[in-house]
Amino acid sequence: MIELLLCSLVTILPDYLFRRFVQGKRLGREITLYSIWFELRYGITACVFLTIALFTMILYFHPSATNAISFYRTVPILPEGSGRVEKVLVSVQDTVKAGEPIFLLDSTKQTAALETAQRRLAEVDAAITLAKSQLVVQDAQIQEAQSAYQQALDELETKTTLLSRGSPSVAPREVERLQNIANGRQAAVAAAVASKQTTETQIASVLPAQQESARAQAAEAQVDLDKTTVRAGVDGRLEQFTLRKGDIVNPLMRPAGVLIPSEAGQWGLIAGFNQLEAQVIRRGMLAEASCVTNPLKIIPMVVSNVQGLIASGQIRASDQLIDVQQVAQPGTITAYLEPLYESGFEGIPPGSTCLVNAYTDNHDRLAEKDVGTFESIALHVVDTVGVVHAIVLRIQALVLPFKTLVFSGGH
Repeated sequence: MIELLLCSLVTILPDYLFRRFVQGKRLGREITLYSIWFELRYGITACVFLTIALFTMILYFHPSATNAISFYRTVPILPEGSGRVEKVLVSVQDTVKAGEPIFLLDSTKQTAALETAQRRLAEVDAAITLAKSQLVVQDAQIQEAQSAYQQALDELETKTTLLSRGSPSVAPREVERLQNIANGRQAAVAAAVASKQTTETQIASVLPAQQESARAQAAEAQVDLDKTTVRAGVDGRLEQFTLRKGDIVNPLMRPAGVLIPSEAGQWGLIAGFNQLEAQVIRRGMLAEASCVTNPLKIIPMVVSNVQGLIASGQIRASDQLIDVQQVAQPGTITAYLEPLYESGFEGIPPGSTCLVNAYTDNHDRLAEKDVGTFESIALHVVDTVGVVHAIVLRIQALVLPFKTLVFSGGH
């Protein structure tokens, strides 16, 4: 309507003024309801074509989106394992901090596993202490075996010397017996040394490995026990939290509730623009938004990013070929918009539906030296007609409460 009024000021109005003051034709006499088309046919025709051109230029260079939503992320409250609720620490719509416990699961099994792992660790520690005490005993055994071996060698050497001198008091059989005793005691020394080395190996490698394994089992059992306390992952507010003691929760089928992050929906909007605007929508464009939850507030925004693909074209491998006719409607160009000012979204509930206008700005192009006269005029016209779209957005914001509550029958 605004475009029609603007165009009529430069087409129909001059045509009427010419008919009135140059040709002397007056409304209600020469210009009537039946002759108005004939008399003002040039102005009306020019007005129609100019309105269509202006309307097309405004919608193309200053695109609008009626399906912009402030999406927000929700966090399901789920344990890492199934279990029965032992105690509930919060209630519905409570505000929680990150890391704050929400509810406890039955931890009987996990507590027993932790105690078993701790006892196993204590056993390994005791085994290390026992092995260290055995080293002292084995050192004494080695010394005892070495003393007996040395005694056997001394006695063998004495008997061998006497036998070599031809002493009748020593028989060759006696020397052989002493040699066998010395060999046996030497083997006893080697066995004692090997036993000590075995104990040292246990102290140096086997028992420490068992100790680390026992510690890992204890740590794992402690982690499983800690998992029975379900905590908030982020700061937020609990919704749909109806959990009670004795309920069964399952990470795959039965969440306990929903956690709404405290900053949910405050980052900006996701808007879907017509595919014809793919060459116009770009990062850095200024925009304005009017949300249904607060229609009288115009939010200055900026396009922070434009998705480089259209979601309706995605396919997933299956056993059937894709038929293009299965796509019910063409997708939109997805753009991400953020408030131009930090407090831009105050008073706008997360999930609000908004109207968005984006505005083309040719200021940088006009500052270049190679811009011709006609191009400069065209660029100025494109930037100027954005005011019309801004006025339309404000009119829509004013009419929206009446349109929603009165004309649509809403209550």
